[in-house]
Amino acid sequence: MALGSPLTGHTSNVFSVAFSPDGHTLASAGEDETVQLWDLNDPAQPTQWGQPLTDSTSAVFAVAFSPNGRILSAAGYDGKVRLWNVGDPARPVGLGQPFSGHGAAVYSVAFSPDGRTLASAGNDGAIQLWDLTDAAHPRALGRPLTGHTGIILSVAFSPDGKTLASAGNDNTVRLWDVSDLARPVAAGQPLTGHTGTIASVAFSPDGHFLASASTDHTIRLWDQNPDHAVDWICSATANVLTRDSWRSYVPQLQYENQCP
Repeated sequence: MALGSPLTGHTSNVFSVAFSPDGHTLASAGEDETVQLWDLNDPAQPTQWGQPLTDSTSAVFAVAFSPNGRILSAAGYDGKVRLWNVGDPARPVGLGQPFSGHGAAVYSVAFSPDGRTLASAGNDGAIQLWDLTDAAHPRALGRPLTGHTGIILSVAFSPDGKTLASAGNDNTVRLWDVSDLARPVAAGQPLTGHTGTIASVAFSPDGHFLASASTDHTIRLWDQNPDHAVDWICSATANVLTRDSWRSYVPQLQYENQCP
């Protein structure tokens, strides 16, 4: 059942929406180069919080709230990432200057669970991690993560913050071990199976599963629980899990023969 009337205010295509953690605010962004904040304290009669954010000079493709709901991130066609303090959503305040590490359109931004790190990704096929310890002065963390052979359309942190997933038009999902932010590395081999562009990835709340959605009209679920993987591998190998088999199935983990 639809709640009230459609929210109107954008003058062109809307590309991204995000709820604040408390559910009281909705952010929307689109081709009209604006970000709009909506007051959802009465979901049946939502209203705009103040004026649209018009800092961008081009289409805005992605918006995301920090876990504490106080910071909003937005990014788009101009390749820049912008941050606002939205502690008072009626009076958002820009944090520092727009920043960029891509030189091309940014299609996705995601906060780590502790809110101290932001990931951005886009047209250049790379992921940049940003230290937001001082949100007014974001600092790039190391070199961009590379490996995708095309545009990256979606990034997502696992609930424990130790893994980052990314996906795009090379039809693969990649996992990155970001437990050491100074030295992030690829975790295992790319996840393959989709035959079209992967537009979105998301972790389940417990982090055990990853979902990917593609233009091939399918959604795939990936089991991220090592115990489940070991059980399946032991069964598939008749309880003989060799070192070679381990390297093939779970190269990101140190070998330990767990089959009975």
